[in-house]
Amino acid sequence: MSEEVVIHLGQDALRTLALLSAPLLLSTLVVGLIISIFQALTQINENTLTFVPKMVVIAIIITLGGSWMLDVMSSYTINLFENIATVVRGP
Repeated sequence: MSEEVVIHLGQDALRTLALLSAPLLLSTLVVGLIISIFQALTQINENTLTFVPKMVVIAIIITLGGSWMLDVMSSYTINLFENIATVVRGP
């Protein structure tokens, strides 16, 4: 297995990881920012106030985008297993 193949596999894995985690991370970031602004305006310093809305948003995102996420993961895995013979043999 050449270095180019290993780099390509690593790039594909990281790209898929970023593609799958971006909706969850960005939505929780936005919710956390909104709640932090609300806490700063009202001077409510409760640390547990951010957890419930973030969990609700994550559940909504997984419900709405779960089939897409599963499709991306399965297509990546199928592609990886289909090309395993050529990856292991190399040039």
